[in-house]
Amino acid sequence: MTTYGLPMVATLLLWWASTGAILYLDGLDRRTFSWSMAGATVLLGIALCGLATSSAETTPGAAYEAFACGLAVWAWQLVSYYMGYITGPRKTACEADCLGWKRFVEAVRTSLYHELTIIVFAIALLALTRGQPNQIGVWTFFVLWWMHTSAKLNVYFGVPNLSEELLPEHLRFLVSFMARKPMNLFFPLSVSVSTIVTVLLAQNAIDATSFETTGYTILATLMVLAVAEHWFLVAPLHANALWRWAVKSSSSNDAARDEAVVGTRLRTREVARSL
Repeated sequence: MTTYGLPMVATLLLWWASTGAILYLDGLDRRTFSWSMAGATVLLGIALCGLATSSAETTPGAAYEAFACGLAVWAWQLVSYYMGYITGPRKTACEADCLGWKRFVEAVRTSLYHELTIIVFAIALLALTRGQPNQIGVWTFFVLWWMHTSAKLNVYFGVPNLSEELLPEHLRFLVSFMARKPMNLFFPLSVSVSTIVTVLLAQNAIDATSFETTGYTILATLMVLAVAEHWFLVAPLHANALWRWAVKSSSSNDAARDEAVVGTRLRTREVARSL
């Protein structure tokens, strides 16, 4: 039981705590962002060194280390984006008459630099661990990238739960690029792909070496979270309660946030009706 249970619990706790920490820091006064970004950059440097050293080792401990380092590298991507340091050339809401292909292009422009940075980091991680047996950190980064990208595409195409209240105030304009709809055609495809990958990873964790069991269990757990995250987009559940402790830091801005949410929801409904 410990063979599989410990990697699962460790993955869940680190994912939950790291996501909550980012939300908490995003909710602080913007004057603190430079310190948060500096701390994340220091953590990034440590994580890259950790990935380089752990990639040559095939022990359960090295699998945990690689996972934690891959998670830290991904956390830097989120901090740099949600704090507004690396986003895209567009920083304004979508106009009501911006539809179809033009709307998609403008949505991409809101996070273009962010997406290009992720690609650069993905290539760098592959080069850093090239030819080494421990690729858990690299695959952690790729799984988190998939979770993030798939969720963004689904809220763009349309889902019932947009979780717009988790966005920091300076990124509220992104809600205008989202659509509130019962379902979209991309949703079943994204869930199916995530589920298939989850099953394959879980199968690889069975009857394997201790390193492989730990590593594949970690990755399978991340993919389970990806599947759950997708279903939370359409299920009648308030999944954001998981992060209630993390968003308290921005409670003083609730009135301004609520006003912004009302405005962006109206635009979102107009867009959804026109799609």
